[in-house]
Amino acid sequence: MSVVEQHARAHILTDDVPDDVGAVPVVLHYDSLQDPRAVRVDLPGAHEWTFPRSLLEQGLSAPAGSGDVRVWPCGRVQAVIEFHSAGGVSVVQLETKTVVRFLRRTYRATASPEPVVHR
Repeated sequence: MSVVEQHARAHILTDDVPDDVGAVPVVLHYDSLQDPRAVRVDLPGAHEWTFPRSLLEQGLSAPAGSGDVRVWPCGRVQAVIEFHSAGGVSVVQLETKTVVRFLRRTYRATASPEPVVHR
């Protein structure tokens, strides 16, 4: 298995709509044949972001990233992914356990040794 998809619900705040409209569906995507080092997050409205899997992993325990994508823990049960573009900023808040489950599945898909995800 080289493709992993994790459907999740997330809270999204954007520059266009600053008020949280409740949880919306997002998809965490990984394809080891396309790029074994990258993950993709598909947001509503045909917006998708691809960035290093290691950034997602690092951001679960401490703030990580710079530039267009940043990830950090938010309390004990939430993770935040912040996307910057010419159109503005989108802040996506997910349950940490969903992200950890997704990362574990990506490492199983590649038969790579699973790194230790601290939580």
